[in-house]
Amino acid sequence: MNVDKAKKRIAKQVKKGFNGYPQVSLEYFGKTSDSATEVIISFTLDENAKPQDQKFVSKNDAREDETIQSTLVKIIERTNANTVTEIAGVSIIN
Repeated sequence: MNVDKAKKRIAKQVKKGFNGYPQVSLEYFGKTSDSATEVIISFTLDENAKPQDQKFVSKNDAREDETIQSTLVKIIERTNANTVTEIAGVSIIN
């Protein structure tokens, strides 16, 4: 899947807001705010469930990595997530 198409599909899901569970959350991490080398996707089945996390790492910007973005879309679709959230920007890691 094209990286731009994948990013648009994720953004469309995020714009829907909170619609209950299951919920998927995305957070990008990097050494600077300009480049995200990691992304963590968390899946929460219901309100009291412990989130299940999966991390993807890229040598370049994970937000522009076609494989990672396509995988995120597939995870969102396969989990039948009612809510998708994304932490804005890139969280700095040391």
